[in-house]
Amino acid sequence: MEAITNFLTSTGFYMFTQEGNWKCLIMIAISCLLLYLGIVRKFEPLLLVPIAVGMLVTNLPGAEMFHEILFAGGHVHWDLFGGQPVTAEFLAEMEALGVSESLLATVAVGDTISAGLVDVLYLGIKLGIYPCLIFMGVGSMTDFGPLIANPKSLLLGAAAQLGIFMTYVGCRLLGFTGAEAGSIGIIGGADGPTAIFVTAMLAPALLGPIAVSAYSYMALVPVIQPPIMKALTTEKERQITMKPLREVSRREKILFPIVVTIFVALLVPSAAPLIACLMFGNLAKECGVLDRLSKTMQNELMNIVTIFLGLSVGATATGGTFLSLKTLAILGMGVVAFSFGTAGGVLLAKFMNLFLKEKINPLIGSAGVSAVPMAARVSQKVGQEANPGNFLLMHAMGPNVAGVIGSAIAAGVLISLFGG
Repeated sequence: MEAITNFLTSTGFYMFTQEGNWKCLIMIAISCLLLYLGIVRKFEPLLLVPIAVGMLVTNLPGAEMFHEILFAGGHVHWDLFGGQPVTAEFLAEMEALGVSESLLATVAVGDTISAGLVDVLYLGIKLGIYPCLIFMGVGSMTDFGPLIANPKSLLLGAAAQLGIFMTYVGCRLLGFTGAEAGSIGIIGGADGPTAIFVTAMLAPALLGPIAVSAYSYMALVPVIQPPIMKALTTEKERQITMKPLREVSRREKILFPIVVTIFVALLVPSAAPLIACLMFGNLAKECGVLDRLSKTMQNELMNIVTIFLGLSVGATATGGTFLSLKTLAILGMGVVAFSFGTAGGVLLAKFMNLFLKEKINPLIGSAGVSAVPMAARVSQKVGQEANPGNFLLMHAMGPNVAGVIGSAIAAGVLISLFGG
């Protein structure tokens, strides 16, 4: 009878009745909602579904797949990974760092922790490995030709980063710390791996809400952007037809990633890991002698890392960290970030038209957010609604890929400012 009682009290069903575990039920419901959005509604399914599964398993009581305490205070506690018991000094140090009482209450002096599957996978995020490998895959699938052919589009990509810095200011006014505000602001770059890279370094406790917000709003780019684009432009501006881009030589495409890597790494050293991986992937694609490596980056490597990244990010969304006013603020500021990013690119294009003989269709400025190639397709769609004979896709790809570079540079700046 005692054995049966022990078994029943060790089940997750029984653990749901324990104090505080009601949050797990809410998180399981949220994970099921994300699964619905990813599978049925097809909102960024390649990442939203793994994130939802990670969120599901981490909130199943008793599964013990992820232990927040191993990463408390923003650090990897290797001694606990190695099976060392929790000490009073460790708990005192974590309390001094502002770790929540609910998290500290999950362990006691003398406890040992057996690292779970997701604990090990999460090291790839904490050490900055997965986002960089994702960038390598993105680079191997990106054509920088439109940007090289029209260097002015680099300015539009830079202007679209306005959302990052405006959101940072708004978050500071809401009481977030500089590091937290920077992590939330990077959502405005519309670049999930960059948001994860920055947040893992600056505000790891917010990784779950920020990642879910970033990828959810990236999926909603076709919904968020068009009303802003139409509100900021006239019918005549949306009808502007742009001349076809010049053909870019193979030599230019090979030199571009090399030059960008050197320049950006010297300008913002903190952005070097992201930029170097992005440009190495692109160089493998363009140089013509690394076809096997380029195909691996585009397919096997990208797919494997996407699985590990999604599961690890989702696992950080525990009830204690996700169900808070901060999460609601992050979701709200995510909309602000995307809106200002879209507006920044469109408004700069309108401003540039005051001085240019060959006018730019302002719609391509909205593609400066680095949701590649979705934002460029939105520019194409809105442009064709005004002028069915207008083809803006390749023109919009210039600001779009420039936005990828711009978001990486912005990430480097934020890490330099708040990563000390």
